[in-house]
Amino acid sequence: MRLVESAGVSRYEVIGGRRQRPDPKFYAGSGKVAQVAEALKALNAATVVFNHELSPAQQRNLERELNARVFDRTELILEIFAQRAQTNEGKLQVELARLQHLSTRLVRGWSHLERQRGGLGKTGGPGETQLELDRRYIAQRVKVLREKIAQLRRRRETQRRARSRRDLLAVSIVGYTNAGKSTLFNALAHAKAYEADQLFATLDTTVRRVWIEGAGNVTLSDTVGFIRDLPHGLVAAFRATLEETVHAELLLHVVDAASPAREAQLAQVNAVLEEIGADAIPQILVWNKTDLLPSPNAPSSEVERDQYGRISRVFVSARSGAGLQALRGAIAEFARARSAARGAPAAESPSLRAR
Repeated sequence: MRLVESAGVSRYEVIGGRRQRPDPKFYAGSGKVAQVAEALKALNAATVVFNHELSPAQQRNLERELNARVFDRTELILEIFAQRAQTNEGKLQVELARLQHLSTRLVRGWSHLERQRGGLGKTGGPGETQLELDRRYIAQRVKVLREKIAQLRRRRETQRRARSRRDLLAVSIVGYTNAGKSTLFNALAHAKAYEADQLFATLDTTVRRVWIEGAGNVTLSDTVGFIRDLPHGLVAAFRATLEETVHAELLLHVVDAASPAREAQLAQVNAVLEEIGADAIPQILVWNKTDLLPSPNAPSSEVERDQYGRISRVFVSARSGAGLQALRGAIAEFARARSAARGAPAAESPSLRAR
């Protein structure tokens, strides 16, 4: 439901159901599809959203049966991503993901795709169908997009190597969407990254150099939020953006402490981190929004330590600022351990602080 609201769509009715296995034709059973059809007619609605990933055939069958536009979970997330993308790289990655998804669904109810076209050049070869022409266009556009994203990736790698030569600790903020990552980023970096109470409020990666007392200058990056059942195609398309996470030395894993699903959300984020190869990077759990917890559930201290005496969890409220000093102290403690392992001083001179 939050996905639908984040896409700016008015929600009229929610219809749930249970099956042991998806129906091959409609995903939902025929009785449930009939119930959806009745709701469409009664509400005069034109769109149906399935909170599942549909096969091309299931989506096509549903649209024919319901005579309405049908979105699956992947298409809905892509629509939100398209609305949120601000930078050139973000827009390229969204377009790539949308084209890759569209390539499997070109035959959806478009009768003109059955016709053949003659001629040469851009109009297609002799006897080439419109469907083949569209597929060829998508393949060519995907190739161009991948080349452009690769160029941006090389530029980002150059910037990353420059930061590495300065031996700056790389810290990346990760977490489930709407856990408060951008709010925390703004509080730590004194930045003005966009933040809102909605899913995927931030899509583009933002990197800032931040002074942490006891750690010196560190690079802090804010990345796109994760979500349950994030489609593999989106993870692949946004791999360039997620590389800030892969190359980080410390992850601040932000968890919405007030969410009843926080444990499941934490597990989902760790699953995506494993998928992109970032599961071995040290983490500090940042339980955010502690100001929304009822008094009996409020943490007794701002930090928790593991069996080795290292800070493993920090309780904060990025909105009010509570616990942020303890989080800075946790980053500084990690930086000191990192410097001790390398035999180098932990912090730069204050004269080198970022302005």
